[in-house]
Amino acid sequence: MLKQRIITAIIMAGLFLAGVFLLPLKALAVVFGLMVLAGAWEWAHLAGWKSPLARVAYMLVLAAILVALYLHASLGEAPTRERVQPILGLACLWWSFALLWVKSYPASAAMWSNLPMRSLMGLLILAPAWAAAVYLLSYPHGGLLMVILVLIVAVADIGAYFTGKTLGKHKMAPSVSPAKTWEGFWGGVASVAVTGVLLWTLLPARGDHISLPAALAVVLASSMASVVGDLSVSMVKRQIGAKDSGNLLPGHGGLLDRLDSLCGAAPVFALGVLLAGW
Repeated sequence: MLKQRIITAIIMAGLFLAGVFLLPLKALAVVFGLMVLAGAWEWAHLAGWKSPLARVAYMLVLAAILVALYLHASLGEAPTRERVQPILGLACLWWSFALLWVKSYPASAAMWSNLPMRSLMGLLILAPAWAAAVYLLSYPHGGLLMVILVLIVAVADIGAYFTGKTLGKHKMAPSVSPAKTWEGFWGGVASVAVTGVLLWTLLPARGDHISLPAALAVVLASSMASVVGDLSVSMVKRQIGAKDSGNLLPGHGGLLDRLDSLCGAAPVFALGVLLAGW
């Protein structure tokens, strides 16, 4: 199983790097859109849509939303702050509600465990994350920003895993994810803070070089949002008794199991970059 996970992770990393640095923006928007739609197929099952036809219909609804966001914010050309900021802001507001639901689970299940609400949750998780990714890629160094985003999420996850395994005693969300501890969480935050300082130091000293406090605020907020993204999807899986969102990725489960943290972090990171005046 571990060998499968490593091989799959290496292949995914190679494809990701090749894509963000070699493909044009419009092609990347399509590729990321297909990934998000694959996640929607898995989420439709978590939401309660059983038949393949219903799950395809759910994917088509999400596809229509992606097209609408693409056209509204001119994501394929030159997206403007006025068009993008409300989308990212609403996404961050959604994740604030998700945090409250995770914190109060299982009592909160009464609010979202029905089919319509779980379907809406999937759209709110996937569509803004795609918009945030395409917006980041529209920057002159968009590929680098995407790599930084993925690196932040990976460091937060790895730091939390090893710190939690070594020092973890206090459960963070036992009803949602019993393995996660507060010690692991703060270990992940500390790892991201160190990474943020290193990244800021390595950035070229140009006019768009943001301050160190701003850089730390962006990366730390993004890492915390990644935890909320992970816990939110875990909460829904626990509610329906599913271990994984699917079996698309050998050794990793479903695609959504790998995208959940990124879906939480992407809108926060993109909004932070925008507000910090990159």
